[in-house]
Amino acid sequence: MSRVLATLAAAAALAVAPGAHAQPDMGKVLRAAFPVAETGFDPQAAGDIYSNAVNRVIFDPLYKYDHLARPLKLVPNTAVALPEYADGGKTWTIKVRQGIHFADDPAFKGQKRELTAHDYVYSWKRILDPRMRSNALNTIEGRILDPDGVIAKARAEGKLDLDAKIEGLQAIDRYTIRLKLNFADAELLSNLTTTSYAAVAREVIEAHRDASGWAMANPVGTGPYLLREWKRGQKIVLEANPGFREERYPESSDPADKATMAKLKGKRIPLVGRVEISIIEEGNPRLLAFRRGELDYVALPPELAWNVLDPPASLKPELAKEGIVLGRGFQPAISYAYFNMEDPVVGGNTPERIALRRAISMAYNVPEEVKVIRQGQAIPANQVVPPTVGGHNPKLPTRTIYNPSQARALLDRFGYRDRDGDGLREQPDGKPLLLTLSSAPSAVERQFDELWARSMKDVGVRIEFNKQKWPDLLKAARLGQLQMFQLGNINTTSEGFGFLGLLYGPHAGFSNLARFRLPEYDRLYEQARAMVPGPARDEVMQKMGELVNVHAPWIVTVFRVENVLAHPWLVGYKFNGFNQHPWPYFDVDVGKRRAAGK
Repeated sequence: MSRVLATLAAAAALAVAPGAHAQPDMGKVLRAAFPVAETGFDPQAAGDIYSNAVNRVIFDPLYKYDHLARPLKLVPNTAVALPEYADGGKTWTIKVRQGIHFADDPAFKGQKRELTAHDYVYSWKRILDPRMRSNALNTIEGRILDPDGVIAKARAEGKLDLDAKIEGLQAIDRYTIRLKLNFADAELLSNLTTTSYAAVAREVIEAHRDASGWAMANPVGTGPYLLREWKRGQKIVLEANPGFREERYPESSDPADKATMAKLKGKRIPLVGRVEISIIEEGNPRLLAFRRGELDYVALPPELAWNVLDPPASLKPELAKEGIVLGRGFQPAISYAYFNMEDPVVGGNTPERIALRRAISMAYNVPEEVKVIRQGQAIPANQVVPPTVGGHNPKLPTRTIYNPSQARALLDRFGYRDRDGDGLREQPDGKPLLLTLSSAPSAVERQFDELWARSMKDVGVRIEFNKQKWPDLLKAARLGQLQMFQLGNINTTSEGFGFLGLLYGPHAGFSNLARFRLPEYDRLYEQARAMVPGPARDEVMQKMGELVNVHAPWIVTVFRVENVLAHPWLVGYKFNGFNQHPWPYFDVDVGKRRAAGK
């Protein structure tokens, strides 16, 4: 071969070298399911884990957690590096990587639209805009330096001028964000990994927003996937973003990841060209879809645990023989029912209303929930902050929260008696005592309704049920229209302080769905958020938890155990309670799937 030909051959080899790891394979389809319908795909507006699972792969925050690292390891995503700190940690400088582009959209008028520092500043201002009623407001409000009172003015007027200059939140050039904080915020860095802090393009939002500023149906981001199809409450289809930047599968030295490294190390993400998400609300059909191979993995419905597991928690032999993998661990989540603190029957902080809420808490049969509905896949909660996140106190004793005889005595003592002899109690002023609990129309929710009905009947309290689809319930909850609502919150970061922020008074109607307002609690919250994680802050958090127990705006019921089943053809699966759906890091072995007849 001549020298010229050899040079050309070498150049050609270099030109196609990335193709050796060309990803994604558009012929591969990853199939997943949500048990609850999504609400929409605006990262600053969405407040449910299912919508945000989709937002996580369409939009990009500055930072993320390494997919394989345990414990969690925070790494740059679209940021060049970790922040540079000054002024004792109160000033942050963050550089945004150059050359990252949004997916194509008509709003860009045919031009490639680069991601800039201004996009992040605009997106975070949206969280601060009262019109948005953002679920993430508690993670930023009160933290940003604002000597001109722009944020306070917005709160008073109900709208933020998104062009107004906020001293502590600025893009000082095209690729540099400058944050100035009121205190050295120990949680902010982990918050910057969440979908709420992902970047949106202003042009797209302004083209598609509604009266609240939300743009739920037109997600355009810089992430690895695009929204290709959406049938609300039925099906979501994602396709790999052809313009996604070059990102490679992370490396790991953990022996547990050896097989994954052998197959995926160095490959470009995303690995699969298409993700199809079905909304299957009932547990039985969801598990059956997995067993038929129609889903590549599934979170095991807790009410069906013993269909799949042998006590105490091992996969049944016939499933293990098929090569099915079980991932298991505590979710960084709480399950609770909240009381609307503005409701004329259950709200307020007068002694008789506190007594009513505490009596209802004691009357609800948590042990039966754990044993029967969750089939042992949970433990009774003894605090607001769950296991696996910072701020959880493992030394707290198990709390006996089910005590119907004490509940009856408390109701009697504060005037909630049966005055007409029908076996049901009235309020102290003689008016009817009626609870209304809101829940979704699924089979498992009906089990919860039945448990609530039995629990309340046992102490002589009337209860009825408001049945609506989950997205409608969440909307009503934010507007303060529900008296009681049973739901859960899950963390996508390793910090647990945010759970306590869900009861911070100024965020009533935003993340504080209970609309709980207690000056002492708010003071402790503001004190704790300015402290570094450690024993001193944990002590303040403990005091906040005690106030929750005393005033009972929530009935914190259980800490959930999550079981995830994965077929052997799903490559790269690793249990992660903080992110159940890391689709860009999953591959599908089509040969194995075909050999299994699926």
